[in-house]
Amino acid sequence: MPGKFYDEPIDEYLPQNGNRGYRVSRYELDIVYKVASNRLAARAEITAVTTAVRPRFALDMAQSLGVSKVTVNGAKPAKYTHQHGKLVITPQHAIPAGGVLALVIQYVGVPKPVRGPWGEVGWEELTEGALVASQPNGAASWFPCDDHPSSKASYRISITTDTPYYALANGALVRKQTKASQTTWVYEQSEPMSSYLATVQIGHYQKYRIGPPHGPVPMQAVVPARLRANFEHDFARQPMMMDVFAERFGPYPFENYTVVITDDDLEIPTEAQGISIFGANHCDGRRGAERLVAHELAHQWFGNSLTIRQWRDIWLHEGFACYAEWIWSEASGGPSADQMARAARHNLAREPQDICVGDPRPQRMFDDRVYKRGALTLHALRLELGDLTFFDLLREWTIRHRHASVSTEEFTDLAEHYSLVPLRPLWDQWLNNEPLPQLPPYGGTSAG
Repeated sequence: MPGKFYDEPIDEYLPQNGNRGYRVSRYELDIVYKVASNRLAARAEITAVTTAVRPRFALDMAQSLGVSKVTVNGAKPAKYTHQHGKLVITPQHAIPAGGVLALVIQYVGVPKPVRGPWGEVGWEELTEGALVASQPNGAASWFPCDDHPSSKASYRISITTDTPYYALANGALVRKQTKASQTTWVYEQSEPMSSYLATVQIGHYQKYRIGPPHGPVPMQAVVPARLRANFEHDFARQPMMMDVFAERFGPYPFENYTVVITDDDLEIPTEAQGISIFGANHCDGRRGAERLVAHELAHQWFGNSLTIRQWRDIWLHEGFACYAEWIWSEASGGPSADQMARAARHNLAREPQDICVGDPRPQRMFDDRVYKRGALTLHALRLELGDLTFFDLLREWTIRHRHASVSTEEFTDLAEHYSLVPLRPLWDQWLNNEPLPQLPPYGGTSAG
């Protein structure tokens, strides 16, 4: 049965996602989007290399999108089935292992978010426009893909939409062309990117540069005109934040950084590669969301450049981003990281002690306890190593694995090289067991 075409799961947390038999190196997406009707007409060119000889290959693709034509390696139209969120393609001729798999897929539809245990993720309509927030498995809501974090590729994303709207995607804007009532925006994301980090943002936005004119990282804002004054106040310290994180974590890993503020309220902000997306409610003129500004910026290192291979290791994204909030508090004159950590531990002690940070299980991988206990794990490590050694470790971690896939084992193995004593007891206490450990006493100096 075509609908039963599933290999052994790549990831037990999302067993339906990801595909075997090939590795994607490049996506080229040409999207035409009608804002008023939320209708998408698109063409996806996917370049991959096969890893095995197979009679057919699968991609993740939501059923709200309808496929009209598929070709493989330039041949005449290929046979395909599209069921249960899988587009299964049968090439006319066998492709040897290590051979090129060049797919062209034409499709149309009314995109909508993917429903799952974590709510709705993927393509979402706004009051006027659209956004994409795909973590963990929403990329298939708007393009056919290998929707797993370990699958990284370069992207070219072309968006054609009604001229009054601003359209944004990952990477550098390489071309913008207006014809009649439509404008085409073409973006090139050259650094490898996981599919869930690919994004499109469409709205009545204005773009302007933020930070010093010759700063080390070009930063821009894409914001509704009505929120610009609030933005300039609430995000004023972001250039300083960038400097602090570049010093603590190593060089910023991408060519630029963009913050989007939607005209709608959003429940939570979200990150994409090189981009963070906030709701109007996070831009209130009172700087009330600065903690979240730090969190999302830190994801550019931890989550976007260094991306987990398996969702069970989500603490490597969220624990690090949460700890970055505490580092920013410390550096900007607020409570120290140690004070923040002890307050967080005090609050966690009141929560159920039934979660294992190193393997929280699918339903709980976005549980706030994973975020906070992940951050506490890092603070416990910092107390063990001392400030200088701890931040040396973080910088080597981000530089060694820049734009690559990572695992908990790789981090713990690297950390062992920075420690005079075995760290296994620390990992067992904080990552592998449910009871909440005590933090050791603080005896160092602030890194702020």
